Amino acid sequence: MQEESVRAPRDEAPYTLDQPAPRVLGFWDQSAFWANLGVSLLAFSGAYTVLAPTEDGRPTISITAGITAMIVGTLIGGLMLGLAAVPGARTGQPAMVLLRGLFGARPSYLPTVLNIAQLVGWGTFELITIAGAARALYDGVPRWAYVVAAGVITTVLTIWPLGSVRLLRRYVTVAVCLALVYFYIQLLHVTVAVCLALVYFYIQLLREPLPDLNQGSWGGFWIGADAALAVSISWVPVAADYTRHSRTQRAAFGSAAVGYSVTQIIAYVLGLFALALVAGDSSRIYDPFLHVTLGALVFAVFVLREADQSFANVYSTAVSIQNLVPRADRRVLSVALGVLITVLALALDINDYASFLSLIGSVFVPMLGVLAADFFLGSGRRGWDTGRSAPARWNMIVAWLVGIAVYQLINPGTVAHWTDLWQDVQRSLHFTPASWMSASLFSFLAAAAAALLLKPLGRRSGSGSGSASGPRSDAAA
Repeated sequence: MQEESVRAPRDEAPYTLDQPAPRVLGFWDQSAFWANLGVSLLAFSGAYTVLAPTEDGRPTISITAGITAMIVGTLIGGLMLGLAAVPGARTGQPAMVLLRGLFGARPSYLPTVLNIAQLVGWGTFELITIAGAARALYDGVPRWAYVVAAGVITTVLTIWPLGSVRLLRRYVTVAVCLALVYFYIQLLHVTVAVCLALVYFYIQLLREPLPDLNQGSWGGFWIGADAALAVSISWVPVAADYTRHSRTQRAAFGSAAVGYSVTQIIAYVLGLFALALVAGDSSRIYDPFLHVTLGALVFAVFVLREADQSFANVYSTAVSIQNLVPRADRRVLSVALGVLITVLALALDINDYASFLSLIGSVFVPMLGVLAADFFLGSGRRGWDTGRSAPARWNMIVAWLVGIAVYQLINPGTVAHWTDLWQDVQRSLHFTPASWMSASLFSFLAAAAAALLLKPLGRRSGSGSGSASGPRSDAAA
């Protein structure tokens, strides 16, 4: 009776890993959730990263090339996100518990810790972004008040995660879609007026030409595509935390792949469009939104619903911690994490996160390659052992490391000593990556190929209680 009294409601996420996850989310519930995650203030402020800027901040590709790179990167990232969504729907297991079946129980702790670190970072950055956008709307309130308010909203949403997902579907998604349409109409009107004025002066004075969206090269196309892909990939290690509540695998894949991709493309194109209006000055990226009629009111919709980004990060951090401590109550973890990211957001000022995205991609893109190969083509078809005593699978770990190495050789990133290390490796191998090489695609394919090639070296095991085709694993055993 005591154990039963602490169980979560039947239509809500379980409090601990030893409780079953209800299958209550349909296609539209999940589509609304992923669609909202695809529309972010980061899509506006981060649109600049798909222009492959140099160290001094100058874009290396044109706006047109950036839009194309963003669309390609987002579509590929959306498909990868869809692949990551299926295992959760089939097994009912959260993302980090699935890694017990892929790598083994104890080896899964390393990617779990990495995931916790990056989710705390993202959660902190989201609160900082919300506070910055809110102050752009109204600076009469101190920054700390906005941070604390965003932290409180985030924590409250995290206590009832499935209820929050359904709330997004019923109300927030409609408001966000209307806001997107409004800004497209307003910014298009402004751009037409500006272009007409420039055409007039060009005809009259035969001087200044129209701004050229094609100005710049396509040489950094795949760098820009990888930047967009990295944003999608950042959700890969948490996808199963939500799709384990999906009613069907098809709904999990379709909602993640399509729902997220469509809205991220729309948001990024709008961000690049706004960037063109401010002559590429990323520090003024919000100006076009705030200066149109009713712009501040409509922009407030984006600021308020940005909390769903931090909510997803905090909830998945709590679930990831449960892979290490299965019987920990996610409600207690959520409150503690909400306080933590609020304190960090008050203390820190994060200005550049392009290198952060690159580092995330270098770890989780090849991990997804290994997971997809083994889950759909390898031992996952028979069933993974996702119990706490699952044996280590060193062949899959080696395949993951191969993928990470391929990524770093093509794109060593900009993280100080780490970058220097891989540049030294490049020189020792006499390897110079070509501009057409995509670090994300090549590392994904290399990791998947390595997983299939190394499969015979792995230890054969039966489909324990946590099989990919079965209902639940003994996660808390």
